[in-house]
Amino acid sequence: MRKHNRRAKLGGERPQNYLATGLLFIASILFSAVSNERTPTGERDLLCRYLPILRWLPEYKPSWLRHDLVAGLTIWAVLIPEAMAYAGIAGVSPIVGLYTLPIPLFLYVILGTSRTLVVGPDSAVCLISASAVGALALRGTAEYLALTTAMAIVVGVFLVLFGLLRMGWIADFISIPVMAGFLEGVVLVTIIGQVPKLFGLDGGYGGNFFQRLLSILYELPDTNVKTLIIGLGSIVLIIAIDRYIPKLPAALTTIAISIAAVSALNLGGEGVDVVGTLSTGLPPIGLPDVSLEDYLALIPGALVIVMLGYIESLGAATGAASNDGESERIDPDRELVALGAANLGAGLSSGFVVAGSLSKTSVAMKAGGRTQISQLVSAVLTILTLLLLMPLFTNLPEATLAGIVIVAMLGLDQTARLKKAMRLSRTEFALSITSLAGVLTIGVLHGVGLGVVLSLLVLIKKACRPGTAVLGRVPGERTYYRDIRRRPDAETIPGLLIFRFDARLIFFNCNFFASEVKRCIAEASEPVKTVLIDAEAMNDIDITGAECLIRLNTELNRRGIIISLSHVRDPLRDKMERMGVIDAIGADHIYETTRDGVDAFIRSRRMEDFPKV
Repeated sequence: MRKHNRRAKLGGERPQNYLATGLLFIASILFSAVSNERTPTGERDLLCRYLPILRWLPEYKPSWLRHDLVAGLTIWAVLIPEAMAYAGIAGVSPIVGLYTLPIPLFLYVILGTSRTLVVGPDSAVCLISASAVGALALRGTAEYLALTTAMAIVVGVFLVLFGLLRMGWIADFISIPVMAGFLEGVVLVTIIGQVPKLFGLDGGYGGNFFQRLLSILYELPDTNVKTLIIGLGSIVLIIAIDRYIPKLPAALTTIAISIAAVSALNLGGEGVDVVGTLSTGLPPIGLPDVSLEDYLALIPGALVIVMLGYIESLGAATGAASNDGESERIDPDRELVALGAANLGAGLSSGFVVAGSLSKTSVAMKAGGRTQISQLVSAVLTILTLLLLMPLFTNLPEATLAGIVIVAMLGLDQTARLKKAMRLSRTEFALSITSLAGVLTIGVLHGVGLGVVLSLLVLIKKACRPGTAVLGRVPGERTYYRDIRRRPDAETIPGLLIFRFDARLIFFNCNFFASEVKRCIAEASEPVKTVLIDAEAMNDIDITGAECLIRLNTELNRRGIIISLSHVRDPLRDKMERMGVIDAIGADHIYETTRDGVDAFIRSRRMEDFPKV
């Protein structure tokens, strides 16, 4: 094991003037916002782009303040218990969950483009962090804590880098079915990880889902009944409060009641695990004591967190903007930068990874929150909690924190999405189940990686094998030509094959294009004299595709078959001219519409007994 300095440990040396520096920074931003009318327009626009707070804060209405104060208090009541509970998922002390909150909240207020998104600990990204860090260090060690903090920094660096490079499109690489399968796996793995705390078992953290399940079943005779009663009681109490007294903060109320019960009955001395004494004060600030090799080892896990955390955050921000009628556009690239800064802030303040949360954002909106001022209120209340309220959490049962996590996980159940995927698409359902099975058997990181890789393979296969169709004229219509497989009544013309290719003609699908044309020629009921290619969906062509089309034209010409094209758009035609396709096929074989091509074929065949179309 490597040695780590005091910055890697809880309760390490704190910098002087931390609070004053932070408040001065916030004050300078607020002053800039208030005085931006005196700033030249060009400079103000540039500042507003990189500091979105300058756009909405000058428009702040005093009547909103009461709503934001109430929302801030509500967010605080949700964030405090969840941060402490999710710290258990990440594998660190509950105090680290509280260290994670203030600076990310402040930074997102300044840099985020959403006026209502709430950032904080997230179960899925905490689990991925624990999985990646757990492969490098043992839980409970200073090394594990330092690597957990370093993970937030690596995630922050990648998010900021991707944002500056305008790579907001990275979210498109995980499909909804794969995400559903992954999240369902996260739900099950997270719950099984909390069961030992719920039952008062020793329960190790190694192995996959099924190995942990067998270990728990083996240890069930050692269940601490008092711990189990507190854990199950906490779950029932949270659900009951949510259902019957929704205005009451369920998790925070449950924590207060469980602490009171443990203190009154002295259950801590009877085998009920409690969090114990937590250090009072502000988070230690600084870089964790890890090597460059450690940072590099964290990159695979960090990239998975970046993708999943960003997808969840962007979805939450977009959904909040849509539901709230927010006029300001959510900028995906700026959101990457804002989330990156929040994670850097979490890492530099001895915390762990954070993400935008739809559930916490919904809580803020239901509480009447209008702007990010509510997050500022939550951040200030969190600082006061760290400074004044930590002794109150000494008798907080671990089983209650486990109950909070389990209830939160039940709310993320993806069964409905999996059923929908099974009903609509067998392929996508198979991807969901593969991702789910991967998370349960080979681990969180490998499971989501497997799902993404399979999704990309399916995408590549679809791109290499796009849709094709043989077209026929719809009876009674002069210009409509449809796929004869869907419209068996569509009329085909002897000697003419009308072929449609539903994709760009480029290097990875051009051979399939040629083979499909030749297959359709071979399967035609009458000998084909002309192939009319409907290029309406063929909006691009590359050098390989052009050479393939020229070769196909040459081959078919030797067999006495002519190739013609219709619906060739101007940009595609320009490319075909540069690449020699028009010269090879002949400009007189390029038609504006499919009907023009059909009429030309009929005239060329001089079929007097064939009715003119």
